Amino acid sequence: MIDTFYLPGRVCSSQAIREIAEKATAQYTMICLKPDIEWVYLGQERMIQVLEMTGATMVYADHFQMIKCENEEMIKCVEAPVIDYQIGALRDDFDFGAVLLWDTAKLKALVAQMDTDYEFAGLYDLRLRSTEYRVQNTDLITHIPEYLYYEVETDTRKSGEKLFDYVDPRNRAVQVEMEQCVTAHLKRIGAYLKPSEYKELPVPGNPYPVTASVIIPCKNRARTIADAIHSALSQKVRAPYSFNVIVIDDNSTDGTAEKIQELMNGDATLNGANGELIYIPQDKSWHAIGGNWNVATLNSQPLFGMVIGTYQLTNMAGEILPPGVIDHREWTDDNGRNNALRINGLGAPRGFYVPLLRTINYPTTKYGEDYAVGLRISRDYPIGRIYDVLYNCRRWEDNSDANCDIVAMNRNNWYKDRLRSWELQARMNND
Repeated sequence: MIDTFYLPGRVCSSQAIREIAEKATAQYTMICLKPDIEWVYLGQERMIQVLEMTGATMVYADHFQMIKCENEEMIKCVEAPVIDYQIGALRDDFDFGAVLLWDTAKLKALVAQMDTDYEFAGLYDLRLRSTEYRVQNTDLITHIPEYLYYEVETDTRKSGEKLFDYVDPRNRAVQVEMEQCVTAHLKRIGAYLKPSEYKELPVPGNPYPVTASVIIPCKNRARTIADAIHSALSQKVRAPYSFNVIVIDDNSTDGTAEKIQELMNGDATLNGANGELIYIPQDKSWHAIGGNWNVATLNSQPLFGMVIGTYQLTNMAGEILPPGVIDHREWTDDNGRNNALRINGLGAPRGFYVPLLRTINYPTTKYGEDYAVGLRISRDYPIGRIYDVLYNCRRWEDNSDANCDIVAMNRNNWYKDRLRSWELQARMNND
């Protein structure tokens, strides 16, 4: 009833997928991305049952991970839930777990449509195609929220170490193919945006007293806020350009607000010739980082288009962390706004044309607010890039994505997939 095939991970060739389709003769085809899968009692039967009940093309499930401890003698078993698939789940690194169960007839039909030979994006091409033709209300890729098997986890890096894999120069060839693949998918479903077809930026209203504002939202950053303020105010500008620095504290409890006040009251260099410091303490209502950006935007006076810069990863001691420079060279003028739906971020630092930003606003959320705004702007307006390193990004143990557990990672990924789903729908609905 099941033919089982093994692939060495999600990066594989189109030829490997075609060979699986050719050799599959059973009613169901199981593709395993890792060796040594062990099953919960009746786990395979349950996957078949759900596939038959739903009429899905492919099903995947929650599972357990077997992880070697540091001494490599003890092995711990941890729950590894995954998230539901959405139409905007276009990330090529979407985590299905190690087991994908396909309806063989549907698998063969999809493979017959694969008209491009990819060295790395074969499986990615297959699963994107499997979502393009919706049958009634059937989720063609269906998540089973039950723990059905055990897999051995070999990548034990922290979430913050995995975060930048897609911008690592060593992975460039893979990323180029993934971009080609998702772009073809967007064209097939009517969501592709042609290059250079942009709307005109809104006309600014009242004149602005400064050219730009540097905005620093913070919560419980007593350890780093002074360095951030001094760094921002130390920047040099030439006439007729001018800037200010706006710090928004969201009800810190670790002495951050007191540190800001101390600096403002006791450091005469903070309001020198280069820039003015403005401090905004938030009220006690819910803001999250998105709400803090909105408050700063209403109080700021910049005038520039959206531009995204480049930074270098360091630790708190200033030592460079891999992969080093984060320049997002996957962005191109021709295809950046299409590829933006595949990747998990657009880069930093970000500068915005405020008359436009005030028509969009940030979602009031702790995570993904910048990605949401970047996607929305990219749909209708050009985004500029600066590939010179503009600042050092110091990664430390309290970074929001430095060491997320699987629940937090799933929550973050699900939300960004939701943002992509909404944006995808908007692009498909555009005339």
